[in-house]
Parts: sequence; C-alpha cells; structure tokens
Amino acid sequence: MKLTDKRIGVLMGGQSAEREVSLRSGKAIHNALKGLGYDVVAIDVGHDLLNVLKKEKIETAFIALHGGYGENGSIQGMLEVLGIPYTGSGVLASALAMDKEASKKIFLYHKIPVLPFIIVQRSAFNVQRSEMKIKSLINFPLPWVVKPATEGSSVGVTIVREDRKIRPAVKKALSLSNRAIIEKYIRGKEVHIGILNGRVLGGVEVRPSLEFYNYEAKYTAGMTEYILPPEIKSSVYKRAKEVAFNAHVALGCGGATRVDLIISIKGNPYVLEVNTIPGMTETSLLPKIAKQSGMDFPGMAEEILRGAINASKEKRQ
Repeated sequence: MKLTDKRIGVLMGGQSAEREVSLRSGKAIHNALKGLGYDVVAIDVGHDLLNVLKKEKIETAFIALHGGYGENGSIQGMLEVLGIPYTGSGVLASALAMDKEASKKIFLYHKIPVLPFIIVQRSAFNVQRSEMKIKSLINFPLPWVVKPATEGSSVGVTIVREDRKIRPAVKKALSLSNRAIIEKYIRGKEVHIGILNGRVLGGVEVRPSLEFYNYEAKYTAGMTEYILPPEIKSSVYKRAKEVAFNAHVALGCGGATRVDLIISIKGNPYVLEVNTIPGMTETSLLPKIAKQSGMDFPGMAEEILRGAINASKEKRQ
C-alpha cells in the first residue's frame, strides 16, 4: 500500500485553552496533505473520538492538538492501545514535555541549562498569603516569570517586576494548573530551534512588539518580527542548536519538536520548554524554520507523517 492510500485522520480542536490555534493548525495540515493526494479527514476531537476513529477507519493519526489531553500523552496512549500510528512524541515524552516542572528537573539531571526556578503547589497556596511570604520562597532577584506548570502557548504567563504583583500572578497561573512555576527573568534574545525526525532544521529569533512572546504576539499577524536565521554569533547559534537537540533527546521526543530558548546577553542559551506538537498556523515558527531550510509546508507535513509511519514500523520489528 502506498502512503497516500492510507486513511489519515488529522486530530485537532479539543477542549484545551489552545483550541482555536489547534483548529487553525489542523486545517492547514489537512489542506496540505489533501493537496498532495492523501486520503485525509479532519477530526474535531471530542469525547466520542474512539467511535469517530473507528467509523472513519483511520489508519494513521496526525496529531494537531495543542495543550491538554492532546499534548500530555493521553491521546497518544489511547492511540497506542488502538494500534494506530501517530505523529509526534510518545506517551512519556509528551507527558514530560507538557509538565514544565518534570522537564526542567530532567534537564538539570542531564546538565542542560535552565534558569533558576521554584514550584508553588496549589494545595499549599493560600489566597490570603502575603506577597512577602511568597517572596521568601524565592532565592533569586526580581524580575520573575510566573507560569502554569502544564499549559502551552504562553497561556497564563506573567512577568513580575514588583513584589506586590507576585500573588495575583501566582493565583492566575494556579487557575490553569495545580502548580505554578516562578522562574528568573533575564533579558536576552528569544530563539526557537526546530527539530524534525532527529535532525535540527535551524532556528528563528522572535522580536515581539509586546513585553514578551505571549499568546497574542504568537497568533496575531504583524505583532512579531521574525529573524531567520537568528542574529547571534555563529558559535552561540551552534551551541543553541546543540542544547536544543540535547533537550529533545533527554525527554525522549520524536517527530517534530520546537525547543524554546532564551539567549542571555553574554550568549548563554537556556531551555525554556520543548513543544512536542508545534503550531502549524500561518504565523507559527516551525513552518518558518522549515521553509528557511528548503522545505515547504506540504513537504514538512509529509515528512512528519513519514516519520510517524517509519517509527511505527520500527516499533513492530
């Protein structure tokens, strides 16, 4: 059977905070594969997913879900049980990458550079707790970045520059996750490295017009300037790609990933997170990186699909 004869289901939408972005990614992938002659169907993921997969006779799943069950290993586990090959990372790698606390601890174990951070548990957080009490837990100076431990697309992220604003920032993050991360904020260049099927494609530097590369800056055309390749020294760029690839490998990732880094003024790269299902919208970074490396959007989508099929074959052997 030719690859184009396989019934491909593009899983998108879902119920996470990133639903709308996922729909845009999924539609772009669906249209690209359809244009290449694939037998492809778009599936807006709901509680009836199992029945839909059976009804549509899906042979391979292209996962375009961002956040929530689509990116934390849950959907991947279901597909494993059903014996349906799928794109992206496996169950464990997906879960680890989605959990910023777990991934940071793995990076530390492998001596992959991360910024200083602490964890605040929702169960231990009292909304009446004073700013001073929270501050006493933090052993690095202002400013701080506060974020949920288990959300993507910069949802719920706040940069805190004054002590008095730490409590509402933590409360906001804990409304989206049972843990909040308070991380040291440093000035530097935001660089994102794309990896596809075990190969580093390259990177892009982002210069948002807003305070940082937040949800609005990511998904609103014209809000961010993209520099390809990044305007950093060649030695720093080489190091950034090495650090990104090491982070990808440390978590056991596969398929396409995008590793987010901050490059300090001194040229030191720090891993912020690994995205196991990078965005595929018109403003998304991985397609820009792939294009810079000579791969158009349909070619990239097909390469991701081929990687999933090959990984499934290797697993069965």
